[in-house]
Amino acid sequence: MLTVLSFVVALAILIAVHEYGHYRMALACGVRVLRFSIGFGKPLWRWTSRQRGTEFVLCALPLGGYVRMLDEREGPVDPAERHRAFNTQSLRARAAIVAAGPAANLLLAVLLYAVVSWYGVEEPEPILSSPPTATLAERAGLRGGEHVLQLAAADAEPEPVVSFEALRWHLTRAALAQQDVRLWVADSPEGAAREVVLPLSGLDAQDADATLFQKIGVVAPWSAPEIGEVLPDGAAAAAGLRPGDRVRAVDGRPVADAQQLRTWIRAGVARDGQAQAQRWTVERAGQRLELSVVPKAERQGDAWSGRVGAYIGALPAMRTVTAGPIEGLWKGAVKTWEVSVLSLNMMFKMLIGEASLKNLSGPLTIADYAGKSASLGATSYLLFLALISVSLGVLNLLPLPVLDGGHLMYYLWEAVTGRPVSDVWMERLQRGGVAVLLCLMSIAMFNDVARLLG
Repeated sequence: MLTVLSFVVALAILIAVHEYGHYRMALACGVRVLRFSIGFGKPLWRWTSRQRGTEFVLCALPLGGYVRMLDEREGPVDPAERHRAFNTQSLRARAAIVAAGPAANLLLAVLLYAVVSWYGVEEPEPILSSPPTATLAERAGLRGGEHVLQLAAADAEPEPVVSFEALRWHLTRAALAQQDVRLWVADSPEGAAREVVLPLSGLDAQDADATLFQKIGVVAPWSAPEIGEVLPDGAAAAAGLRPGDRVRAVDGRPVADAQQLRTWIRAGVARDGQAQAQRWTVERAGQRLELSVVPKAERQGDAWSGRVGAYIGALPAMRTVTAGPIEGLWKGAVKTWEVSVLSLNMMFKMLIGEASLKNLSGPLTIADYAGKSASLGATSYLLFLALISVSLGVLNLLPLPVLDGGHLMYYLWEAVTGRPVSDVWMERLQRGGVAVLLCLMSIAMFNDVARLLG
């Protein structure tokens, strides 16, 4: 229920803001708006403004919306109101009205990111966990427990790293741009810093997902190797493990942190799927215990992986990241710009085959993320809204004929040639745009179903 409600609320907000951008700009340009609709299908609620004569409608299917303006191409117009028709406006006015929708979504994202910055976000401190073997981080000499103080991509100036999430964001951008990253790390925030280079330029980064960070070796923030919730029918419960137990060693090897413990648990199964007993040294209430733990074998793709049926790792060290009024707005604008550029870069890479089409997500995945973010609190939900608002703004600016960007493309042609696109070509382009959009939606839905079934 939370997933459905949060998804519907998110759609309603983002669509309303988008259409309100068109609506306000149309009024500012002197165009008469006949209908402002949120959703399609059967109207559930309607109201007509006596002042402007605009009909506001809320429909049953909240998967879009539209602003219907007075237009000679859609029906006869009273000569006395011809100056208020959309098609009689100047090229600049028409372009402004069309662009105002995506611009409203981008401005909403700036505001949402700013609100989150003003309120403050609890994020893990930028302390590295033990990197998996043969990853870039391990080859660079990182061993886990290092505090990341500063970061610089390519030849850029170093900038402070305020949280682990900020570190992951910088690494994602650099990996997709194939730029090496320099990290300045220390054993403590006040310790002597040393420089470490992660050669991300040689990384084949096609997907901005968990596998990318597995290749880099920056998987999770540092956390103590403690046992959290224990499932009653899991291997941990069978071995006698309890919540709060701290794992000191596995088969005589000291455990540095939770990430290393997870790695050894997954490796506790032979290639043929045969589980292998592990000897765990556990500290409980000041006493050390020796327990035999046999991870349960689970198939993952073409390989076997061990599971113990317990949450591994204590809560990482957290910090509250806040910003002042002006700084928060600036951060919101910068974040919106960076997410927009990253989105366009990812779309271009998918177009030329350098990134996987699996990155496309449809309504099922978005609904799932909406529910998960809402369950984590207001801050997570606002960040989710900001991300989707940026995506909606960027998507609508793409030069596809059925989108706002397609109409702007028509106006660019008109500005260059001095004449509008002919009706014949308009119809052809519209059909082509619909075909491309349906193809993208089909791929996105296929990815959604594959994620759910996987």
